[in-house]
Amino acid sequence: MKLLDQLLTNAASCFPDRPAVRFRGTELSYLELECLSNQVARTLKSLGLGQGDRVALYMDKSAVAVVVLYGILKLGASYVPIDPLAPARRASYILDNCRTDGLITTSEKLKSLDLSDNRFLKVVLLTEGEGEGTNRACQVPWAEVLRQESEPMERPGNAEDQAYILYTSGSTGFPKGVMISHRAALSFVDWAASEFGLTSVDRLSNHAPLHFDLSIFDIFAAASAGACTVLVPPDVSIFPLELSRFMEEERITVWYSVPSVLTRLVLHGQLESRKLDALRTILFAGEVFPVKFLRQLVQLLPGPEYYNLYGPTETNVCTFYPVERVPDDDSVTIPIGKQCAGCEVAVLDPERRRVTPGEEGELYVRGATLMSGYWGMPEKTREVMADVELEGKSNVYYRTGDVVKQLDDGNLLFLGRRDEMIKSRGYRIELGEIEAVLYAHPAVEIAAAVPVPDEQFGNLIKAVVVLKPGAVAGESGLKSHCLERLPRYMVPDVVEIRSSLPRTSSGKIDKKQLISGGFPQDQKKTSL
Repeated sequence: MKLLDQLLTNAASCFPDRPAVRFRGTELSYLELECLSNQVARTLKSLGLGQGDRVALYMDKSAVAVVVLYGILKLGASYVPIDPLAPARRASYILDNCRTDGLITTSEKLKSLDLSDNRFLKVVLLTEGEGEGTNRACQVPWAEVLRQESEPMERPGNAEDQAYILYTSGSTGFPKGVMISHRAALSFVDWAASEFGLTSVDRLSNHAPLHFDLSIFDIFAAASAGACTVLVPPDVSIFPLELSRFMEEERITVWYSVPSVLTRLVLHGQLESRKLDALRTILFAGEVFPVKFLRQLVQLLPGPEYYNLYGPTETNVCTFYPVERVPDDDSVTIPIGKQCAGCEVAVLDPERRRVTPGEEGELYVRGATLMSGYWGMPEKTREVMADVELEGKSNVYYRTGDVVKQLDDGNLLFLGRRDEMIKSRGYRIELGEIEAVLYAHPAVEIAAAVPVPDEQFGNLIKAVVVLKPGAVAGESGLKSHCLERLPRYMVPDVVEIRSSLPRTSSGKIDKKQLISGGFPQDQKKTSL
């Protein structure tokens, strides 16, 4: 039996003194990370938590966050990372929806949460500050962790247990939890560590927040090789000049991020002035990388190997494409490649029959990396986990909702979405969730959210609303309303107020016309 947290235990045995995690110039060795995470696990167990429970992380990225992440896994529980920048009501919703038994946070963040109606939370472990008894849960300071023994506990569980639950945008106006088992996570991690040749001398960047699935590679693939994960501080990650300096000073060897981050490095990071000779591999995923910016990146940094990785949260990475040559034509899209080991992909028509190479179809994925399902949403799970019979054999496939076609060389090319889900700044966003929030505003009668293509960010978001008769609301007020209910990356870049919306012949809102209108000339795009 192999479990995700055993990667750390093995690394601590083989590479006890090598750096495991580095943040703002401070390091934890693999042995230190192992011991501290054992103390966290013992603390949580002493407070009544155990196998099968769910423990949320609501805290900023730090070495301590990695410690508690492993501690939760060592307990036999699932970790549930919550965006530390998410509005308090969204965080409270996830805690209640996921029926989290434990919460690890700071006293400041705890104060922002409304837990008065939460019937499930038993334990709150504070990494900073003291509790104030603001809810029914037992509140414990970090000092209690440091009093525990650092020896490992007996580890319950098996590979089918849930390792983590990642909440993604949902069309109902509420996020949905994607459950990933130890087996599924390890299937991806083992493939990635082998495919990209990770060793104990590598230094992997961690640009993605812990609630974003790119972090799985950064944290666990590094541990599988005894490599060092260098956490990118959030205040550094948003400034390209600081970010390129970080890459140079930290001697990053493997970089992984969404393409929009790399685009901003190309445009504003002054890469030509940096000494990045340690950088050997650049991985990107989460959105389409405009060819003209990829070409500029390769010209600025010709040394590394480049890979385009593809896969929704529900499948982990399921296809990849080694970029051996960047096309000369800026209108060409980089393929998403071929299936990874352990995955099987199929391009099917609406009747779930294979299409021929060159024909468009929806991408279906099966294999060991698939999610177990959506937390508490069996009907939604059944919608996307489809029984498909191919070549006389029936198997469960995940319907990605992505339209692709197979090229002559066998690589897959991403063409778009079949529904209203988009990618912006690397995040997967259900436009219906934004619309649901806008409809919750008392002045809004009709609302529509549409993507506007953008070279840097993939898509920017435009919302168009019609107000109720006699109602008064402005763009700033509507944005503030969204900001209280949605993560910042989901808040519309522009909100237009109109007297009516265009309609198709069937009476539906004509979103194609809204998209073609782009942004008003007097509006400036925001860079959230």
